[in-house]
Amino acid sequence: MALKATIFKAELNVSDMDRHHYQTYNLTIAQHPSETTERMMVRLAAFTLNASEQLEFTKGLSTDDEPDLWAHSLSDEIDLWVELGQPDEKRIRKACNRAKQVIIYGYHGRASQLWWQQVENSCQRFNNLQVVDFDAAAIEQLQQLTGRTMRLQASIQDGMLWLGDSSQTIEIGMTVLRENKR
Repeated sequence: MALKATIFKAELNVSDMDRHHYQTYNLTIAQHPSETTERMMVRLAAFTLNASEQLEFTKGLSTDDEPDLWAHSLSDEIDLWVELGQPDEKRIRKACNRAKQVIIYGYHGRASQLWWQQVENSCQRFNNLQVVDFDAAAIEQLQQLTGRTMRLQASIQDGMLWLGDSSQTIEIGMTVLRENKR
């Protein structure tokens, strides 16, 4: 018998001063049986940083043809492809060829930086690629915000993300390992 996804509901209030985007999102997040709570919360943080009406969670781990998040244009082109972790060069190439913009969010600290050193040279030709490494200690703290029903507030300013609930706020720092060159 196959294990089923665990469903989480989140009311996410986003105040993004960098992009002047202010919106509340009612999200349904399916946690794949093999997905850790940490990774699910990283997906939520990635959603927060790129929040828009077009951005949506995908089937993620259960399919090879989709990223963790994506946004489509009205003509059904992929405007944004968001990957988490440490994809191989083949997957990065596929994403960059299919989408206008690709963002990879690493969240394993030193391991993410070592991964990037290994694939960086093979990714130089992709002008639509951005690579960001979340602060690993902050990501570990994100699990404290996890609940089957979450009411979260997010503030983004000067490249910093603050994500919290009614009892605590976590400051999530990021290091841009590669800027989008478009």
